[in-house]
Amino acid sequence: MLGHGLTFVFTVALWWLSTGVILMLCSLPRRTFGWSFLGATVVLAVALYGLVASAAETSISATYVAFLSAIGVWGWLEMGFLMGYVTGPHAEPCPPDARGWRRFGLAVTALLYREFSIIVVGLLVAILTSGQPNQIGALTFLILLAMRLSAEFNLFLGVPRLPDAFLPEGLMYLKSYFRTRRFNLLFPVSILGSSIPAILLARRAIGAEGAEAVGFGLLFVLLALAILEHFFMMIPLADAALWRWAKPMTMPKSAEKSLP
Repeated sequence: MLGHGLTFVFTVALWWLSTGVILMLCSLPRRTFGWSFLGATVVLAVALYGLVASAAETSISATYVAFLSAIGVWGWLEMGFLMGYVTGPHAEPCPPDARGWRRFGLAVTALLYREFSIIVVGLLVAILTSGQPNQIGALTFLILLAMRLSAEFNLFLGVPRLPDAFLPEGLMYLKSYFRTRRFNLLFPVSILGSSIPAILLARRAIGAEGAEAVGFGLLFVLLALAILEHFFMMIPLADAALWRWAKPMTMPKSAEKSLP
């Protein structure tokens, strides 16, 4: 149980710290973006090497390296998006009269380059780890990809709380593609569809030993955190307060009232 506790603490700390660092770098003056993204690209190169080096090993250390490497790759993608380098060909607010498929098409073009880059990098991760015994890196990336797509579709269909506090000023036009709504039918599907594999991962982690237990434990906590982030869109919790140290955020009044 101590080992599972350490895995939990490690994953939560990594989630909190890596998110905060990215938000902090993306909130700096735009003149700093080039150097920050260059540093992130160096991290990307190290992460890709880490994926290759760890894929052939099944030790506990290789499991952590694979997990960290996948997070590093995803962090590069996030920085490219939040800094405005990789978004889409339509960088304008959604027209007020856009409805249905037209609104969906505009939303897709607003994020087209980002989604394409995720697919390309995801294929690269799959190729680098294909046929190897350690698939933690590839599964980590898959979880991040699936849950990000789920979040984007839920935001498009409508949720009670929009995570606009996390959007940099240069991407605030994307808020016009979100919808504030009490409920959408996709949300329970997203929660159920992610909770089932989360339960299976937890059972595998509890029933396994050594590197296998660590690997499934890391994946379970990561998926559980992604599910929690989905609930942040539905319930009045001031989740932005978790990263007040990293980024000055303009939070909704409802969220501000719940701050200590």
